[in-house]
Amino acid sequence: MEVSDHDTRHRILLHVLRHGPVSATDISEEFGLSAAGVRRHLDNIVADGYAEIMSVPRSGQRGRPAKMFRLTDAGRSLFGHDYDTLALLALRALRQAGGEAAVENFAAERIHDLLSDVEETDNKNKSIATTDATSTGNDEDVIAKARAIADALSDRGYAATVGNAAGGVQICRHHCPIQDVAQEFPELCAAEHRVVAELLGQHTQPLATIADGNGICTTHIPLTTIHPSPKKES
Repeated sequence: MEVSDHDTRHRILLHVLRHGPVSATDISEEFGLSAAGVRRHLDNIVADGYAEIMSVPRSGQRGRPAKMFRLTDAGRSLFGHDYDTLALLALRALRQAGGEAAVENFAAERIHDLLSDVEETDNKNKSIATTDATSTGNDEDVIAKARAIADALSDRGYAATVGNAAGGVQICRHHCPIQDVAQEFPELCAAEHRVVAELLGQHTQPLATIADGNGICTTHIPLTTIHPSPKKES
């Protein structure tokens, strides 16, 4: 059966993952492929950022060091991680040892850590604010905080945006890095919504979550007045 270029590339990547650093000659001999064909695949893999070249002195020989290949972090990530399983096992053990309260405390600590920069900035702003009632709590502040929260979430892989909605704005998370874990532990989503509301200083309305099978996670933030639509983030 003919082996496609894609299959050959995958076999080479897997071999480098298991045995790297390795040379093109090692791979050629392992799979019975031409040296030129292996080098072509390796050149493409390096160009894509999935492998890097190392120069290793030849054992007992003089001359130019041998060219060896090993995977980069991006290359290793192609083969996936089992972080979800590990997280589920850890949270199950935590719940068994400390009950639901322990899981809720963990969920709260996690989201506080994720949004720590936003909280720090918010605390600094409060410390220098005047006592004028109009200086804090207005809709412009809420929208600015919502954008800061969305930026922090995006930095952690949530692909979050802020958009206009009837009577307010919405923070939308278009990806959930912990989707599988959150399906079993909704405390993670609940803590996120609670901390976001605390940061915004007002009530929010969770409308949908990816963990429940929706396309996006949406948090609605009511505003007291109607404002022009915030420019949607790309």
